[in-house]
Parts: sequence; structure tokens; C-alpha cells
Amino acid sequence: MAPKVLVSDKLSETAVQIFRDRGIDVDFMPELGKDKEKLAELIGQYDGLAIRSATKVTDKLLERATNLKVVGRAGIGVDNVDREAASKKGVIVMNTPFGNMITTAEHAIAMMFAVARQLPEASSSTHAGKWEKSKFMGVELTGKTLGVIGAGNIGGIVCDRARGLRMKVVAYDPFLSQEKADKMGVEKVALDDLLKRADFITLHVPLTDQTKNILSREALEKTKKGVRIINCARGGLVDEQAVADLLQSGHIAGAAFDVFAVEPATENPLFGLPNVVCTPHLGASTTEAQENVALQVAEQMSDYLLTGAVQNALNMPSVTAEEAKVMGPWIKLADHLGAFIGQMTDEPVKEITILYDGVAAEMNLEALNCAAIAGILKASNPDVNMVSAPVIAKDRGMKLATTSQEQTGVFEGYIKVTVKTDTRERSIAGTVFSDGKPRFIQIKGINIDAEIGQHMIYTTNEDVPGIIGTLGATFGKHGINIANFTLGRKAAKGEAIALLYVDDVVPPAVLAELKETGLFQQVKPLEFAAQ
Repeated sequence: MAPKVLVSDKLSETAVQIFRDRGIDVDFMPELGKDKEKLAELIGQYDGLAIRSATKVTDKLLERATNLKVVGRAGIGVDNVDREAASKKGVIVMNTPFGNMITTAEHAIAMMFAVARQLPEASSSTHAGKWEKSKFMGVELTGKTLGVIGAGNIGGIVCDRARGLRMKVVAYDPFLSQEKADKMGVEKVALDDLLKRADFITLHVPLTDQTKNILSREALEKTKKGVRIINCARGGLVDEQAVADLLQSGHIAGAAFDVFAVEPATENPLFGLPNVVCTPHLGASTTEAQENVALQVAEQMSDYLLTGAVQNALNMPSVTAEEAKVMGPWIKLADHLGAFIGQMTDEPVKEITILYDGVAAEMNLEALNCAAIAGILKASNPDVNMVSAPVIAKDRGMKLATTSQEQTGVFEGYIKVTVKTDTRERSIAGTVFSDGKPRFIQIKGINIDAEIGQHMIYTTNEDVPGIIGTLGATFGKHGINIANFTLGRKAAKGEAIALLYVDDVVPPAVLAELKETGLFQQVKPLEFAAQ
């Protein structure tokens, strides 16, 4: 059955056609996002939801979205999506951060020109029949120092364009390496240094706890007299009242804002002040950008629903289509390893340690971590998936540690998962054979070679004669077919284990019969996702 997607905001017909061309059943209802009640009534039948900014994906809507797997936002901002609620629900939230990069960067450059030459006020004056040529004395950009806060995707384009205008560019970005700064032709500086030197300051960072109010009153008072501030990134990055006060005092020469702390901005301390250019969040508002993000979100959602590829997700590691093909068996293995431990552990897990060896260590470890954690948690919450697992694990106070190493044994690679509770430690390792099938290769330090089936029985016992016969005879008597039988022991007459892959669920009475023989310390039924 084909995945079903709802488009509840205004996306282009070309984007909608992408879903159809990929074999996805799509309903295009561009006005539905404004009708909360009707949207909530219909959302339960869809696997995917494609939106812009009109649709509000709240926790209440997500409660009704019983089949929803992915929300795709055509654009970079996801303020209209409750990401925490989506993560707990196991719903991937994607955006399209690259479709409007050039448009937003160009808008910042345009705003910089506008405030440098007072273009909006000069235009209004001229339209009014005045000829106030001497009133609008501007400044050149050539030779001026541009301070860029955030030199990532959009900020990087601004740096490139500014260098083309023969500006000197200094950049503050904790994630910018010196090597990258050298390639970009910018000077990497500390924030205080940028504030003291810049003639123009432009911001290109997301709004986070670390960046909120990054240009505070205190920071703005450190700037060079005559500085001009441009914000086309996010409202809340700049203290707008402080900018207004410093404009009126003459310390700041001009400001250009496309975004505001409160939007829609119907009133603001900056409104009505001289040499302040304000636009209504137009950074991504070009024909090209709107089309690009719509096409991009349609492709991303289609890829995920059809192949499992994850791109530009905000609550899940990205996995390319190529990675998904190679990693599929390893993700399944990580899930099975976690599921084994989760079903064997009846105490709260305190720590999870995952060792990646050989080829496994070269893969997307974030995705593998998510799969292993999900496997562990499914024993107590079957609705957990790779999206919700890290959030739930964090809520439960579980600590995660990972280690990678080069190939150390006979296998090209393997994964070993170890968990600690208050009273014990438990571990299991597995690999993927050339046929693409996951196998368990070690339990409790005992080497084995066990095929993984949907229904399995795990036993522990002393290494004594009669174990195989007892298991075979008991299951045979009750008509239970054994598909695969694996034994392992630490040493002769020492601790031993058995792992049986059976065709059907073993009734509790049969398990009780095995325990009554006195041969087994433990007889545990296990269930794994179907292969």
C-alpha cells in the first residue's frame, strides 16, 4: 500500500506532482492548515504532512496523527512545529535549510545597501515631491569592515558577496575552523573583537539558548560609533529596545531588520525611527526560493517514506539513500541487540555502552545508536522508534557512551551493546554476514553463531549432558518446530547458553515444563521484529 501524504499549505503544483511521480498517494488541500479542527479530524489517515508556516503542528494534533511518520516544512523555520512532542511521538521533523540560502543572503546584502544609502526614506521623500539631496548622505561599502555573526550556510554566502564588494570581513562563529576561514577569505575573531571593529554587523545564526540576545544592550554598547546593524536571521537575537535607544543617542547610525522578537510585528521600538529599514520577514520571499523549498521538501519526504533515507531532519540523524541501503542490515542488527537486552533486563537501565568494530565503525553511528536505544526501550514501550528513543532515554536519565575501533577479529565488523543497571551488567554482540542477515555472535562473553528469528527461546544452564535432548523432546512433544539451534559455553562443565529460533510463539506451559526439569537456571522467550 502506497504511503499517503497530506499537503495542508500552499506548495506548488510541481512539488505535489513529485509525490505523485514517486508513487505516493497525495491529497493537496492548501487551505486546510488554517482549519485546526478539520485538520485534526483528517490527520489520522496520513503517513506524511507537508507544510509551510500556516499549519500548526501541536501536541494535540500529533495525538490525533496515529499513522504520521514525517512532517516536512518547506522552509528553514519550524517554530510552528512542536518538535519535542513530535520526537516523543516518533515523528521525524524535516526542514529545507538550503532552498532559500541565496535568497536570504541576498536580502541581507540588499538591506545593507538600503541602510548604507537610506534608500527607503530617500524614495519616500522623492515620491512626496521633495528634493532633499543633501539630507540623505550615505556611506560606501567598499573598504568597510563587515562583522558576520554565524558563518554557516547563509552567513558563508554573505561573506562571499561582501568580499566581492571589496569589504573586509571578520567572522564570529564557534564552529568555524581556521582552515575554513582561510578558504573563505575571512578573519576569524572573537565576538568582542568583532563588535569593536565592525562598521556593519549582520547576523546569520539560529535562535538557541546560546544565541538568544547575542547582541544585548551590553554587547551593542561595545560596538564602534556609527555602526549599522542588519538582522535577517531570527527575532530575539538582538535587543531591539537597546538598538532603538542607541539609534536615538547617535551611537548606532542605522539598522535594517527583517525579523522581530514578536511577529507579526505591528508595533516595535524601531518603527518610525530615522534610518531604520524594516521588512516583514521577506528573507525567503522570492519566486525561486519558494519553489526550491517546495520541491526539496517533496523529494525529502518521498525519499524517507519510500527508502528510509533521512535528510535535513531536526530530530533524527541524517541517513542518505545510499547509506540506507548499506546500513539497513546493520540498523536492524543494532535494533535486535537492543531488543535482546531490553527483554532480558527487568531493572531500569542506567548506562548504555556501544562498541563499533571494523566496517561498523565507519558507518553513521548516530543512526545506529538510535536503533540500539530503540531496541532496548521497546521491551517496555512498543511504540518507541529511532526518533523517539533518544528523547525517552534522556528523560529516563540513561547515559550513552560509544567507542569505535579498527577490525580486531575474524569478522569484518561487529557491534557490541552493554548495559548497566543498579545490580548487574549485561552484554551482547552481533554482526552482519555477506547475505545481509544479522547474527548474534556473543552473549555474556560466550561466543556463538545464532541466526535471529521472530520467535526465540534463550536458556542458561550448566554444561551437562541432556540439554539438547530435553529441549528437542519437549518442543517435539508439543509440536513446536525448531528452525535453528545454537549452543555456547565458557568452559567444559561450566556456564552454558542455548538460543533457539522457533517457528511459533512457545506457550507459557511449555516453558514452565522446561523449568520444572531442574536443568535450566533460566528459560526466556524473546520476540524480534520480523525479518
